[in-house]
Amino acid sequence: MLWQQLQNQAVDLGWDFYLPVIVFVVLVSLAVPVWAAIGSGAILMLVMSGALPLSLVGESLFHGIDHFALTAVPLFILTGDVLVRTGLSKKFLDVAEAITCWAKGGFGSATVLVCGMFAAISGSDAAGAAAVGRMTIDRLVESGYPRPYACALVAAGACTGILIPPSIAYIIIGLVLGVNVSILFLAAVIPGLLILLSILITNVIINRRHAYEAGGLLTWGEWGMNLLGALKSGWYAFIVPGIIFYGIFSGRLTPTEAGAVAVVVTIAIGFILGTLKFSDFPAMLVSSAKVNGVILPIIAFSLPLAQALAILGVPQGFVFSVTSLTDDPRVLILLMVLILIAAGCVMETTPNIVILAPILYPLAESIEMNEIQFCIMMITALGVGFITPPLGLNLFVVSGITGESILKIAARAIPFVFFMLIVTLMIAYIPAISTTLLPDNYK
Repeated sequence: MLWQQLQNQAVDLGWDFYLPVIVFVVLVSLAVPVWAAIGSGAILMLVMSGALPLSLVGESLFHGIDHFALTAVPLFILTGDVLVRTGLSKKFLDVAEAITCWAKGGFGSATVLVCGMFAAISGSDAAGAAAVGRMTIDRLVESGYPRPYACALVAAGACTGILIPPSIAYIIIGLVLGVNVSILFLAAVIPGLLILLSILITNVIINRRHAYEAGGLLTWGEWGMNLLGALKSGWYAFIVPGIIFYGIFSGRLTPTEAGAVAVVVTIAIGFILGTLKFSDFPAMLVSSAKVNGVILPIIAFSLPLAQALAILGVPQGFVFSVTSLTDDPRVLILLMVLILIAAGCVMETTPNIVILAPILYPLAESIEMNEIQFCIMMITALGVGFITPPLGLNLFVVSGITGESILKIAARAIPFVFFMLIVTLMIAYIPAISTTLLPDNYK
């Protein structure tokens, strides 16, 4: 057991650790791009500690991104962009609205559902918040929702972008920890749907309390006709998520292959419908490249940083320090969740994964937590950070497209944060939520 190996391994860290950390914090505080801050800290740590000759840093950076699985990241980003430009995202909204139109608060619930549908293709929170926000926020306000609450609803629903597979975050943590990405996607299905359900329930409760959206109840016959009509006019939009889920979960396609097929099929549908032209390609490729250009440099610097931390004994020292205070698994799990939520409030998901996963994972091993459960718990806890200040990315996205105050949106997002935290704790303490769908050898 790892704990027995670490009982006597107290690590005395010096300036070769603390100075690079201080440099990283200062650079982030000065709004230096995160990849540059991580890279500066990593290189300084490598040089000061002698963990890796400076002449080999370039080779290490290349190997950090020389992975077939990472090809899926730009492919899913591009798929989401094509989805919006072809108008297929509007078809998702039509179907979601037809599903929920029978109940009061139906369009609010439809907004959350379409966020989940978009997440099942793009794997990106920010993209989902922007795309769904532009389609729904004005209509939510017209339906009776206060604008800050409408923004908070979209921001919360878009959190499913990294929680419902295929998710870029799961690709990254799978790479960092050496975990099978397809298995992570399978394990994330139930937790992702639980988060989506918690947001739906929260909206229903708030809507019933304040009567934001009156809505009209339909007979079962009217509801069925509405849903049939929406599916008839937009069934082709579901070909893309169908290919992704069937391909990955049947084992016929790797995540990268599924992403490639999704791009081709989405583009083909756009040409068939006449909503996509060759002249749209430069703008789509540039937009996707910008997003990808933020993620990949961070991943590139993660490997040398992880090597430096391992050589300095930081993960082992962290485990020893924490477990010397308490060896109660329940307390240690709660501590990990609190660390992840706090980190998610101040930094984006990708740097949090590459920095914290190698440090916290040995602690999870020390209490014999399943590696799959740890990954799901980590991504879910970090996902809460997308709607929590000061760096709630989704808050900034919806604020940017509406002009609404970030603080007002954040205040209205508090109930969603509360229910998402409940689900996060359930995932952390109940392994079956993450492992029920897995093959026996992964449980």
